[in-house]
Amino acid sequence: MKELLLQILIFAYAGVGVAAIIGYIPTIIDVSIRKKKNANLGSYVIWTITSGISFLYSLFILPDLLFRIVSAFNLIGCGLVLLFSLILRYTTKD
Repeated sequence: MKELLLQILIFAYAGVGVAAIIGYIPTIIDVSIRKKKNANLGSYVIWTITSGISFLYSLFILPDLLFRIVSAFNLIGCGLVLLFSLILRYTTKD
C-alpha cells in the first residue's frame, strides 16, 4: 500500500510540473508575441530567483531527477517571462 501511494505521489508531482509549464505559455505568448505588458516584473524577479535557488538545490542536494526536471522547467518558464517582459518594457515607447 505504501509503495502504491508513493507511486501516485510521484505521478501527481509530475502532473503538477506539466501543469506549471502549461501555465507559463499564455503569459509567454502575451509578452513575446502580443506585446502585452501584463506580467508583474517584481513578482517574476522574485519567482525567477526562487526557482533558480530551487533548481540549484535540486542539482547539488537532492538526487531526484524528477524534481530536477520540474524545477528546471519552472526556472525556464519564469526566466522567459521575465526576459520578454524586460525586453518589452525597455524597447517599446509608451
